[in-house]
Amino acid sequence: MTATDTPSGSPNAAPSSAALVALYRKVDLRLLPYLFLLYVVAYLDRVNVSFAAPSLSRELGFSSSVFGLGAGMFFAGYVLCEVPSNLILRRVGARLWIARIMVTWGICACAMALVHTDWSFHVLRFLLGVAEAGFLPGIIYYLTLWYPAKLRARAVALFMAATPVAGIVGGPLSGLLLEMHGAMGLSGWRWLFLLEGVPAVLLGFSVLRYLADGPEHAPWLNPAEREALAGELAVEHAADAGAHSEAHGLWTVLGTLARDGRVWLLSLGYFSLCVGMYGLVMWMPTLIGEILGPGAGPERVGLLSAIPYLGGVVGMVLIGRHSDRTGERRWHTAGPLFVSAAGFVLALWPGGAALIGLSGPWWSLGCFTLATIGLWGMLGPFWTIPTGFLSGAATAGGVALINSVGNSGGFVGPTLVGYVRDATGSHVMGFLSIAAIMVLGGCAILWVTRRR
Repeated sequence: MTATDTPSGSPNAAPSSAALVALYRKVDLRLLPYLFLLYVVAYLDRVNVSFAAPSLSRELGFSSSVFGLGAGMFFAGYVLCEVPSNLILRRVGARLWIARIMVTWGICACAMALVHTDWSFHVLRFLLGVAEAGFLPGIIYYLTLWYPAKLRARAVALFMAATPVAGIVGGPLSGLLLEMHGAMGLSGWRWLFLLEGVPAVLLGFSVLRYLADGPEHAPWLNPAEREALAGELAVEHAADAGAHSEAHGLWTVLGTLARDGRVWLLSLGYFSLCVGMYGLVMWMPTLIGEILGPGAGPERVGLLSAIPYLGGVVGMVLIGRHSDRTGERRWHTAGPLFVSAAGFVLALWPGGAALIGLSGPWWSLGCFTLATIGLWGMLGPFWTIPTGFLSGAATAGGVALINSVGNSGGFVGPTLVGYVRDATGSHVMGFLSIAAIMVLGGCAILWVTRRR
């Protein structure tokens, strides 16, 4: 039976289960690899400054605090503009707004090659965050136009797996681009920003041609397939519309959520995740380069930086799969956060490498990998928690609020490490502070998920 066959043979009859499976497989193959590619490019443009950090800071005379603040400024712009961006997306349509986001963030990413002072670095990182704001929620909203709730979690998980993959690809790629130092009189870090920003602009224009605003507008589906998908989604979208109409608007929903202590505890948990994730991601190439010593080139640093991201992929798959199989969310969310905190602490333990016979670089990489296993591994189970006690419009508002508050941790983590490095001459207290924040976040998650 093909995707367009129905049990009765009538084009208006409900499609069989096998036909729907085949139809959604077709949707998967059309949308998910492309959206995955978009997110790989987005995440790489967000974090490639970490690979540029050593040469950029050396050439422009940036202190650790200047770089840390610049790395975090992305999230200041992102958090401030995420909700307005999502409101505009609902008005103008996902396809058009996603294309706009990609083109403008690509231009800002390329403009990073023009950095020449600390203020230009901070302003351009802020504008990059403003440009990308709303991309992730926009894609998740776009997936609701294609997938019913029973299939959406799998689609979102496959899409979000792009973040560790971007690290795996981005490390070696950034190392190679940094080796272009001196070509046409440009520094390697300027080539990195320029050449990694161009794909976002090109892909932004391709969005207008490749994506469709829902099944009814998709030329790659035949009429029977469009009708089958529309039927699957119609009842669910009608229920969502009813829930939104009862909510009396976004601000009413947010006001109600602001009085729900569970939302704030989960926001603290997600904040701690982002503090740890971006505190590590933004400083990891610098730390690896320092551990390897002055003889290590950017290509080797980039290759070694990919190893912890491999751990992130493994953690995301294994922890998420085990959580789904057992139905347990509490310890599958808080536990990985504690494991990550332990990875940060162990990385700072000078006797650890000697104890198990490893050299310094491999001990540090192992500890960083342990941290990334937990950080990415908790993502899937975490987002099942708010959807377990929120419903209707409160679900969308709660997720947006938790995501916005949490992403401010992306500002705190890199900035904290930078200021501590300047103040103490070491990153030790910075990462110990991050580990303490992550333990606090894990405790908040255990508290909100305790049995009543």
